[in-house]
Amino acid sequence: MFLTSQMLLSYQRCSRQLFLDLYGDKALKGHPSDFRIKLSKDRIKYRSAFLESEGNWVRPDYPHQDWEAGARATLDLMQQGVPHIHGGVLKVQSPEGHTFISTPDLLTRESGVSVLGSWYYTSTDIKLSKRPKQEYQILAAYHAFLLAQMQGIDPPESWLYLRDKGWYQVDLDLVLPKLLGLIPDLIAIVQQEFEPEVFIVRNRCQLCAWFDHCYSRAQHEQHLSLLPGVTPSRYPILLQHNLRTVEAIAALQPHQLNQKTGFGLAVSQQLIYQARSTVSQRPLLLETPEPFIVLSRVPDSPIELYFDIEAEPSINVVYLNGVLLVNQITGHQEFFPFVAETPDQERQAWEEFVAFVMAYPQAPIYHFCPYEVQTVKRLARQYGASGEVLELLLPRFIDVHRWITQAVTLPVENYTLKVIARWIGFEWRNAEANGAQSICWYEDWLKTGDRTLLDIILEYNEDDW
Repeated sequence: MFLTSQMLLSYQRCSRQLFLDLYGDKALKGHPSDFRIKLSKDRIKYRSAFLESEGNWVRPDYPHQDWEAGARATLDLMQQGVPHIHGGVLKVQSPEGHTFISTPDLLTRESGVSVLGSWYYTSTDIKLSKRPKQEYQILAAYHAFLLAQMQGIDPPESWLYLRDKGWYQVDLDLVLPKLLGLIPDLIAIVQQEFEPEVFIVRNRCQLCAWFDHCYSRAQHEQHLSLLPGVTPSRYPILLQHNLRTVEAIAALQPHQLNQKTGFGLAVSQQLIYQARSTVSQRPLLLETPEPFIVLSRVPDSPIELYFDIEAEPSINVVYLNGVLLVNQITGHQEFFPFVAETPDQERQAWEEFVAFVMAYPQAPIYHFCPYEVQTVKRLARQYGASGEVLELLLPRFIDVHRWITQAVTLPVENYTLKVIARWIGFEWRNAEANGAQSICWYEDWLKTGDRTLLDIILEYNEDDW
């Protein structure tokens, strides 16, 4: 039985994803989205750029995914003492008959005594991520775990190369025990063909090709993971107390749920309100709607501005500052897009946006979640906006998401803009439109110059308000 580094990575992201990749009905697996395809291409491009900068690596010659041949060719290069090996295969057979396979992006020769000679190897994985995610660190530890057995010496270090951060040394003393704790569970899934329970975590699940299949299953089972506030860490605690349904949670009082679970009164109240709203399919006002205190400080202005940003993180550019102007007296609405048609126009689009909103000094600026404010602060630093501008601008921002979540509980599965908007009956003109797809459209615009792509982005951004 082969246990590959890709299996380990899939298992860490979602044990059910690994099971479905191995044993699931492939007809139920969705096609990758444009954004997922883009991410894959971006990873390949980033890895290629790094490897080109290194320059002096050797790739072992073996047929694609022929792990036996790949391991032999890699070991041959290691025994020769090749300085850098790209695309190598590490292979170790355990006494129990398990074959462990890993494919680090780069193996680098270091000075020191091993069974290979007066050298040994360390691994590097090249990741587009801006931070050293736990799953990547455990993968790096897996490479080190196999290298130790192949060369008779523990590598003292293992590396990630990250976007923006550059080199990151993995703390093997800390991470290796975590790896060793995961391996038995990984083996159990692969060997026993045990199907892990469905659990929907939207920010992790939506890029998975199995999402539609798992989501349908969760809906059919009325699974608790569809209830906002039920996290992977809280779910097992709820099960321990036989709280397996939304109705069971809805029937409790906050002090009862807190006493059973130790979640705290605030979290217990949130879960109970959410369960009751879901069961009744009605919104419920919270007892202490804090946002109405904030509302009393909203500037008295007939003009309201609704602000939404579109950005491309892989090239670190804000390509659209969209503002919908609403005149509450006349009922007139008009959309003003400040577009960076090329990345080097970001500054111009930013300055035009600032000039526009400053022309309405009393108008509140509504946005959804903190991202817009965070980005305005960053762009202000980047392009040298005066402190006076920020002092005048920032107090005008009003987070609609914060208002909603602190004032009312809605019968929804999450509190994203699209879910809330669709609950109240709004539909986007383009059913395929979302933030990830907008990024893909912008990339295609930069490649093709097709203005219909820009028009679609502007329409989507306007619909967001």
